[in-house]
Amino acid sequence: MKIETRAVHAGRHIDPATGAVTMPIHLSTTFERSPAGEYPLGFSYSREDNPNRRALEECLASLESVKAALCFSSGLAVATALVQGLEPGDHIIAPDDVYWGLRKVIGEVFGKWGLETTYADMTDIDDFHAALRPNTRLVWVETPSNPLMKVTDLTAIAALSRQAGANILTVCDGTFATPILQHPLECGIDMVIHSTTKYISGHSDVVGGALITRHDNYLFERARKSQRYGGSVPSPFDCWLTLRGVDTLPYRVRAHSENAQRVAQYLKAHAAVETVHYPGLPDHPGHKTAARQMSAFGGMLSFQVHGDRETALGVAARCRLFIRATSLGGAHSLIEHRASVEGPQTRTPQNLLRVSVGLEHPDDLIADLEQALQ
Repeated sequence: MKIETRAVHAGRHIDPATGAVTMPIHLSTTFERSPAGEYPLGFSYSREDNPNRRALEECLASLESVKAALCFSSGLAVATALVQGLEPGDHIIAPDDVYWGLRKVIGEVFGKWGLETTYADMTDIDDFHAALRPNTRLVWVETPSNPLMKVTDLTAIAALSRQAGANILTVCDGTFATPILQHPLECGIDMVIHSTTKYISGHSDVVGGALITRHDNYLFERARKSQRYGGSVPSPFDCWLTLRGVDTLPYRVRAHSENAQRVAQYLKAHAAVETVHYPGLPDHPGHKTAARQMSAFGGMLSFQVHGDRETALGVAARCRLFIRATSLGGAHSLIEHRASVEGPQTRTPQNLLRVSVGLEHPDDLIADLEQALQ
């Protein structure tokens, strides 16, 4: 089936008790044993498994055309489970502009874990190759990156990692590209993660994360244990909301991408704008790679104004349609001064604004930016 059909049908079934077309929410925390003490319907306790979570996991695995997915209470819970699955002394390679939350997980949550980490320019294959070590166990890719929208060649990273050692596992944070626009697992990446909070749920009303694998591996199984026995599971209602959002995911993402392309082109031509970071622009350094491994360029962009921190904050303050808020992937367009969010240790330019382009009409969004940039 085509991905639009899988988005609507995968993981769902008609409720056998009532005939309900929409899956009910199963709030029960516990499930009945048979007289023999077994669980004939496959569910025992909702932390370990739940009908709503199972449906969501089956759907997300189907969207990536692979065998298994795990759903967590947040995207950072996925990162935590993966890093926790490593052994002291293991080496991680991550992008130099990786999502700041991952740096917090590695450096602060697991600061005493004895892990070694190299932050490399993943868009430079030579820089990545130089970062590989005999004890490298996890290669973390983020493409497009947050917030500079750098594009990494997934096929090249996967191939080099396999050549470097059978013990190396690759994982790609595909949140910006969603399962619709980009399929890292088809490029040879071992696992993909998504913050389902963003485009997958799509309505800015539920937090969640997912880890999806194309083959059995020890980190995935350790993450499964972390999910079930560490307790970082989404609630049945969270899973139900997220699955509801998947119904429209393919069509929403296309609209986000079309709007973002229009907004990026407008900003590119504006005299008050220094730089636009969007892989859909032909002069973006990663445009050719993105065109090869993505079906569209997504709804996220960032731009740098001519000026400093105060100039950028002033532009955001004058916006009327763009809401000054963190996160992305919902129907509303959002704008934020990313360096302020990331704090004193940020690597993000102070004159940069990150934009999540929503589902409003692009002419209205452009008009809002026009008055804000004056």
